[in-house]
Amino acid sequence: MADQGTSAADDLAARLAALEHENALLRDRLDGSPPVRRAAGRGRARTAAVVVLVTLGLLTAPLAVVAAWAERVLTDTDRYVATVGPLAADPVVRSAVEDRVTAIVMERAQVEDLVHEAVTAIGSQPGVPPRASLALGAMEEPLTSGIESFVRRVAVRVVESEAFETAWVEANRLAHEQLVAVMEGREGNALQLGEQGQLTIQLAGVIEALKDQLVASGFDVAAGIPEVDASFTVVQTTQLVKVQNAYESVRLLGTWLPWLSLGLLAAGVVASRERARTLVVVGLGLLVAMVVLALGLSVGRTFYLAALAGEVARLDAAEVVFDQLVLDIRAALRTVAVAGLVVATAAYVAGRSTSARSARAGASRAFATVRARAAARGVTSGPVGTWLGLHKGAVRTVVVSAAALVVLLARTPTPGLVVGVALVAAGLVTIVELVARPPAPAVPDGTDDGDDGVATAPWVATPP
Repeated sequence: MADQGTSAADDLAARLAALEHENALLRDRLDGSPPVRRAAGRGRARTAAVVVLVTLGLLTAPLAVVAAWAERVLTDTDRYVATVGPLAADPVVRSAVEDRVTAIVMERAQVEDLVHEAVTAIGSQPGVPPRASLALGAMEEPLTSGIESFVRRVAVRVVESEAFETAWVEANRLAHEQLVAVMEGREGNALQLGEQGQLTIQLAGVIEALKDQLVASGFDVAAGIPEVDASFTVVQTTQLVKVQNAYESVRLLGTWLPWLSLGLLAAGVVASRERARTLVVVGLGLLVAMVVLALGLSVGRTFYLAALAGEVARLDAAEVVFDQLVLDIRAALRTVAVAGLVVATAAYVAGRSTSARSARAGASRAFATVRARAAARGVTSGPVGTWLGLHKGAVRTVVVSAAALVVLLARTPTPGLVVGVALVAAGLVTIVELVARPPAPAVPDGTDDGDDGVATAPWVATPP
């Protein structure tokens, strides 16, 4: 026993000496200080790189949304038609078109001149009393107004028919090809871009349909109306001229800028030491960036309509057209904002904060309680649960990655899609956590397993 005590004391002394030697080495390294300064410098450089990458990614995010919208509207015919097609059913736009075609017919048919000539001819007939001649002269304006009302009623029938909606969609589909031609500097017939940025669509087909309806209704004068080169302004802004001059740049930015912004943000997260915290910043930053973009659209809308005041006959129609054209931008910014909020929430839950750890610990206890109660009733997840217990980290990564790919590769991501995918992913992760069985603790070497099933570790003293 004495030999054993001496041996233990020697062993303890040797360990203390080794610890003192290691402490001395550590003190020497600290006294040298260059490695510490280099490590601190690398840490600051890494942090600065993360800040720059994330900031650039967030600043380019709103520009990426606008560039992607512009590129799709300019190059994707189906998207363009889907954007402007619903305008044919809008009451304000229909009313504006009715006003436009009615005014054109009245002007080209020279209705005022015809009424004046007719009244003058009747009043100059022999035997017409002077008072009757004066009365006829006073009827010119009511007669003209009556004819205009008649023309408008027929115009309403034409514009509010299903044929008009079909013609509008087809005209815009054809016009989109002309839009591309205009952007590329070639001549277009259906769609024209004026020097002041007036983007117009031809109404010749609608005028011809109106002429046929007027003749069928007994207004034969309409048959003499010559072919009309009439148009309806879809949008008017000098920015279109700038877009025309930078068409190829718009296409390039619309294709690659969203991926560049996403790549910058991803690089910032990967380079960060606190990835969960950086993801929270990225998610909330995207939310703020999209709110800023929404405010910018509202301000731009106000300035756009103010610039058109007095320039267009129907400002309400211009307002409807603007809202319809930016509909996809608003949908995209809402989608990005919701995605940012989802990312921030998920990163917070997976982070190292006290509240997040407490929430995860509570969820783990709840899952363990459910598994224990199920096992007490003979229900277990078996080998599948054991495998998930060993690989659930990898499984969570696969689920999250698949959810991100579904959103990124969707042709038209929407807030509903983002929320739906996030809920499905959260449900799958919850199922994995519930089914996964924690691996059994390893039995240390030197354990003496008795019949009582109690493992005795070698560091536990046993009675002699």
